[in-house]
Amino acid sequence: MTQAQFFTDVAEKSQLSKAQVRAVFTGVEEVITKKLKGEGKIPLGGLGYAKLVDRKARMGRNPQTGEPVKIPAKTVIKLNPSKTLKDLFNKKGKK
Repeated sequence: MTQAQFFTDVAEKSQLSKAQVRAVFTGVEEVITKKLKGEGKIPLGGLGYAKLVDRKARMGRNPQTGEPVKIPAKTVIKLNPSKTLKDLFNKKGKK
């Protein structure tokens, strides 16, 4: 799915124009960025939450050559789904 297709689908579901949907998502992006920088964690409604996590430096391996490679420490964004969302995709007996 492309970004344009995503905005089109959201526009149809919400009965807003694609320009309005794009403006809303631009605003959401700005709020999430600002809150993550300030607080390090932000709720995403029924989807779950996003938080910043520090990863330690570690040794990895180049898959082509097998040569050891040092992977530097960095901060990443971790998305944690809500229980409702997890349960939706992890039903018992699902094949």
